[in-house]
Amino acid sequence: MSIELKTIAYIGEAPKRRSPFQILGGWILLLMALGISYFFLEPLVPFLVAQRSEANERNARAAIEALRDSGTFGGQLAAAALEQTALEPDPALAAGKGGNGGGDARPETGWSADLLVQSYRSLGVDLQQLVQEDMEKNIRSYPQYWKWKGPDPAVDHRRVPNLHRYFSRYGMALPVTRNHAEFAVGDVVVWRLPNATSDDGARHIGVVVPGPGAKSHEKWVVHNEGSGPEWDDDLFQFELIGHYRYAPGAQAVTVVEEK
Repeated sequence: MSIELKTIAYIGEAPKRRSPFQILGGWILLLMALGISYFFLEPLVPFLVAQRSEANERNARAAIEALRDSGTFGGQLAAAALEQTALEPDPALAAGKGGNGGGDARPETGWSADLLVQSYRSLGVDLQQLVQEDMEKNIRSYPQYWKWKGPDPAVDHRRVPNLHRYFSRYGMALPVTRNHAEFAVGDVVVWRLPNATSDDGARHIGVVVPGPGAKSHEKWVVHNEGSGPEWDDDLFQFELIGHYRYAPGAQAVTVVEEK
């Protein structure tokens, strides 16, 4: 059986070709739309870029996850310090009452020494106990700024000069320099604050952490000047007088008396 196919006649107007003016008009409309979009969106670009490199909670969470995956103690310490920046700041200083494991300010309160002690404590390193035990054995190796009759486990670990001396005895002393490459996340840094009324009050301490977002290759710090933990680009804002790397199990080194 054969099938016969017949031609179907097309009835209607012949197809018209688009003129060059019509094609050009379409491109003009597209370019106008892009120009209007750029005019309104261009001011938002700096804001969006800033958000990628701003010290905000979103960037902090991303940094914390990356640091926890680093597999290093320094990374874990930097993550623990960054965790505290998410807490609501409270300038009140909640002094604790003695005993190892007590005597801390609440995480959202206190000063620079409290932030450091709490960061280490969250990793199972009790600086309060370690400082107390070392001071009991080597009291004359520690600063004698305060009128005391002996070590006070409730407050000794909350004094930056005592922590400074402890890290100088047990930590790895690293170059005090203004070269970012010499610092690693998790390093402990000690500054001398300007305009302090006494030497013991002039010292400040913090933890080196990565910068936020697009600035993660930079070395920033987490510290607390009394208004709550802060994550900022202050590594070289003050005079650096100490740079240490301290992990559990460190052994005592030769004591260097500080003036």
